[in-house]
Amino acid sequence: MVTSPITRSQISPTSLPQKAKVQDFSFYYGDFCALKNITMPLCEHRVTALIGPSGCGKSTLLRAFNRMHDLYPGNRYEGEIVLYPDNTNLLDHRVDPIEVRMRLSMVFQKPNPFPKSIYENVAYGLRVRGVKKRALLDDAIEEALTQAALWEEVKHRLRHMAFTLSGGQQQRLCIARALATQPEILLFDEPTSALDPIATAHIEERIHALKDQVTILIVTHNMQQAARVSDLTAYMYLGELVEFGYTDEIFIKPKEKRTEDYITGRFS
Repeated sequence: MVTSPITRSQISPTSLPQKAKVQDFSFYYGDFCALKNITMPLCEHRVTALIGPSGCGKSTLLRAFNRMHDLYPGNRYEGEIVLYPDNTNLLDHRVDPIEVRMRLSMVFQKPNPFPKSIYENVAYGLRVRGVKKRALLDDAIEEALTQAALWEEVKHRLRHMAFTLSGGQQQRLCIARALATQPEILLFDEPTSALDPIATAHIEERIHALKDQVTILIVTHNMQQAARVSDLTAYMYLGELVEFGYTDEIFIKPKEKRTEDYITGRFS
């Protein structure tokens, strides 16, 4: 699918086709309310960036999508995160978190390849899903590595350990591993913060290319990166969603003064 350009006067961002929607969502670490009554769409085949100062709740919101908070006791959700088209509330206790994580894959801040070969890293999620036929695995692994722009660099050393790759290659391997199960949404949590500028450029190119196949939500502290890679931006502050809209409008003519202060560096 090729994403068509949109004229701002034609359609508001909340009217774009949606892959998911955060609805009246709050999150608690014990008694502390970290996210407060957030409502926003996640638009299909677009890149949405979450920006804001440290501690504003960006990563907390991102990790709620694939139920990462379930791994720690005392955490509590209110509201919904609805995945379309089947209207599944990802936070419903009757929904298996493992299945959620198959439908929504995450790439973390630092490359975290498994202590396995390049091949087995990408095959991991497929094997969990019960794929056993070698031909199917081979085809899926080549496709995922190609989508991550890594195939040409590793196709002759798939049996080498993943740790033999450079940092940027390891992060692209993690992207390939995330893509192998054909997720509906790809979550990026500061994916280039540990990488050099050249490796960062490779990852940003991949994000731009991948939105034609998968909906993307990215957390970044780098506002230049958000401006480069995202179609839509959400500015968060102290656990609240301050403003959501087209990225160029958020950066050039924000509606909220708090957003403008952050974008222009007057935030304190």
